[in-house]
Amino acid sequence: MEIFQAIILGIVQGITEWLPVSSSGHLVIFQELFGFGTNVSFDVLLHFATLLVILLVFWKDIVAIFKSLFSLKWDENTKLLLFIIIASVPIAIIGFVFHDFFIGLLTNLFLVGIFLVINGLVLFLTRFTKQNNNKSNKLKDSSKLNWWKSLVIGVAQAVALIPGISRSGATVSTGLFLGIKKKKLITFSFLMAVPAIIGATISEAKGLTMVNPAALILGSIAALIVGYFSLKFLIRIIEKGKMHNFSYYCVVLGIIVILVALIY
Repeated sequence: MEIFQAIILGIVQGITEWLPVSSSGHLVIFQELFGFGTNVSFDVLLHFATLLVILLVFWKDIVAIFKSLFSLKWDENTKLLLFIIIASVPIAIIGFVFHDFFIGLLTNLFLVGIFLVINGLVLFLTRFTKQNNNKSNKLKDSSKLNWWKSLVIGVAQAVALIPGISRSGATVSTGLFLGIKKKKLITFSFLMAVPAIIGATISEAKGLTMVNPAALILGSIAALIVGYFSLKFLIRIIEKGKMHNFSYYCVVLGIIVILVALIY
């Protein structure tokens, strides 16, 4: 892998990993149309860069969770940890059982286009979600995160293994449809990615070989820097209730990809 190619892929990963436009879908597009392929070593380092971005952005929440855990407290932080564990079950099972199926989708440009359109339509529907500000106990409870909502969002994360479906788009959209408060949803949605990223890294690390380490490292640094600002940007977009704005891009890109796949 050349340095220029690695940096470009790192930038693409840094942007699309967090914005709700599907990083895997974009990597398939770059691979199939431009010949920008990745290797296992680069994928592992990209996962590591992604993990670092989460740690940098949510370090206060992570520290709070560990403080409560080591203090043996049952509070909002330890509840959040439990919900993250529950949400991680679907992707662990589905990812293991259907691993080869999802790998096969990484070369199907037509299906990537289809799922990008679907991803865009789901994002568009978030335009009609409303946050519940009613102070009654019953309605306040409906906006809280609980075990079954965590499980449903976990299923959404597993569905996002499909190239063209965004992980952040799927989890945040599902949380909004369930009426979860944005602040809690943002923290939960991105922290629940940590177990999935660690699992993917361990799964792929067995094929790790350091070929052209300079390119791999520079590409990962690009993914880290761009990813940090992309995630901070997305958080502001979610807080403003504007995530549906990404739907137009996904639908248009998906249609273009479908047409290209049919022609070529």
